[in-house]
Amino acid sequence: MKTQFHSRRGGFTLIEMLAVITIIVVLAGLVVGSIGFVNDKKARSLAEVQIGLLANALEEYKVDNGEFPVGANAMPGDSNYLYRALYWDTDNDGQTVGADDDQKIYVQELDPKNNKQGWTQGERANVRILDPWGKEYYFRSGKMSGGGNNPDARNPDFDLWSAGPDGKTSTSGDTKDTKDDIKVK
Repeated sequence: MKTQFHSRRGGFTLIEMLAVITIIVVLAGLVVGSIGFVNDKKARSLAEVQIGLLANALEEYKVDNGEFPVGANAMPGDSNYLYRALYWDTDNDGQTVGADDDQKIYVQELDPKNNKQGWTQGERANVRILDPWGKEYYFRSGKMSGGGNNPDARNPDFDLWSAGPDGKTSTSGDTKDTKDDIKVK
């Protein structure tokens, strides 16, 4: 007696192909989503390190000068005020970095010619200090230029923060725009 074998043609059915494609799409989505999360976490960590470095430099500035830099009020461009105090004209005598032997550079990483961290933009005296998202850091003095306390300051010494990934902040207090801000701890 002869037995007949029916062999099935090799290959995948349409259902099997759709199942494999679906799995690949789901896995790709998970990878792309986790890359975004990792990049955001990295940027937040970098902002925290930079804020800590700037805050430590401000403390050192106070030790050398008797007070923190005064007059900045968290307005656009006030990161330039911070840049001038910590790098460009740290002793506030009108002489700039490289031309003043008495000047002390508090944060060497603010050098716009050697901008490895990418957190300065501009040249010479017109430099802004940028967070990892390309927005300016906010700096507000605890004291006004006239010597009185700054009524808008939340900290009696200084306020220093990044607006975070959304680039939105409020200089007047906690709002929905400040929920992702990164501040001095």
